[in-house]
Amino acid sequence: MSVKIVIKPNTYFDSVSLMSVSTKANQLDGVEQAFVAMATEMNKGVLNNLGLMTPELEAARNGDLMIIIKGHSDEANEENLLAIEALFTQKGSNSGSHEASFATLGSAKAHNPDSNLAVIAVNGLFAAREARLALENDLNVMLFSDNVSLADELALKQLAHEKGLLMMGPDCGTAIINGAALCFGNAVRRGNIGIVGASGTGSQELSVRIHEFGGGISQLIGTGGRDLSEQIGGLMMLDAIAMLEADAQTEVIVLISKPPAPAVAEKVLARARLCHKPVVVCFLGRQPQPEDEAGLQFARATKQAALKAILLTGVKESSLDLHPLNLPLIEEVRARLTPQQKYIRGLFCGGTLCDEAMFAAMEKHPEVYSNIHPDPAFRLQDVNQSQGHTFLDFGDDDFTNGKPHPMIDPTNRISRLIQEARDPEVAVIVMDFVLGFGSHTDPVGVMIEAIREAKAIAAADQRPLEILGYVLGTDLDTPSLHQQCQLLTDAGVIWASSSTNTGLLAREFVCKGENA
Repeated sequence: MSVKIVIKPNTYFDSVSLMSVSTKANQLDGVEQAFVAMATEMNKGVLNNLGLMTPELEAARNGDLMIIIKGHSDEANEENLLAIEALFTQKGSNSGSHEASFATLGSAKAHNPDSNLAVIAVNGLFAAREARLALENDLNVMLFSDNVSLADELALKQLAHEKGLLMMGPDCGTAIINGAALCFGNAVRRGNIGIVGASGTGSQELSVRIHEFGGGISQLIGTGGRDLSEQIGGLMMLDAIAMLEADAQTEVIVLISKPPAPAVAEKVLARARLCHKPVVVCFLGRQPQPEDEAGLQFARATKQAALKAILLTGVKESSLDLHPLNLPLIEEVRARLTPQQKYIRGLFCGGTLCDEAMFAAMEKHPEVYSNIHPDPAFRLQDVNQSQGHTFLDFGDDDFTNGKPHPMIDPTNRISRLIQEARDPEVAVIVMDFVLGFGSHTDPVGVMIEAIREAKAIAAADQRPLEILGYVLGTDLDTPSLHQQCQLLTDAGVIWASSSTNTGLLAREFVCKGENA
């Protein structure tokens, strides 16, 4: 085994670009592991944990680019270094178009005075500074970067509020503004339903379900996952409600979030009650579920939230295909499982998709654990070891520090799938596959070989292994939603029609002797 290390001083690339390059680098022939990242202390820590740290890497500075290749031979590493460097060149080339580069946000704004939005994806150490510069240049901001302090987030959102601007993020992965999907997003028709989401994949799921039910999206405004925390107080969600209330195209507003701080939830609901447009609220995991009010409706899950929004636009429920649970399928799966097989293992790219399945399981099962469980008593002490029913969000910092997001790079999930397949107590493994802008170009296809290997491991042990998949996407997405589902079917995978149904099916598969 050979290791090649290259440090390129004062060579900056944003985190989105580096995630893409790192993913492609790890797919090159002869590469066991490739690490392409800026030389931040966080990334150096990752290298140290991987046993790849050297004195020259330790001496590298924040603005330096690190390329580390662990490969089969010195010759293979040299060839793959050239291939990796070519990936950066390819990214910058786009025949038939010209893309200008500017050294600062100020110069970019000066050369493009009509610009009104900045998407920022730099290292968290510098993200708040760049976001402030954008706001000071009267630019709305979508801050994809994470590892921004709560104090900086609060200050940025207060500044945006004063200037009447959007401050989406930090750690905001999804938005659709005037029909343009930013970062992660799906191809959905335009329409009259506006979404405000403190949840990336939750917002994607809502937009996809609304599209499937025949509706469309006016605007999708992301807030960042911490917006409804006590410290931030829902600043962006409150401002976004006001913006959608003033938007002529928006007729119905949907709010979605993981469990918010109770006091902040009440503040948001008080503002929603004052809105002159109907509002649907989906705060996942919130118990007890409030009763609907005039102009304000509540949903326990994303599918119900999308349905309520669609019905508020005047669509008749009788005209919709609601995809009810397949009860005979549940009984078939229960009958196949051995008495020893009793646990669900969820391996998710989307945090909200993980949450929704986990909350569904919690309604019927006591032993539900996760790396993102809201109750510390049920949070995994070691994310590398499952216990009971385990639901993992591979997009959480536990798994993404210094590594690409799992919607781009499946490496972490593949190894965990094989690990879970070897556990004789596992009944069903649940996985999501997210289509759309920014995601892997073939999210199901890249997992098929591992899925077949997992099933073969179980078969060799004389036991079945149920794999339940959910493809988040629309008929307008690339690759085809139908094609991705067909790949699952061909591999012997059961697939669900929505995030909500995914959680319900998983929990019912292991409720032996009970009615669904």
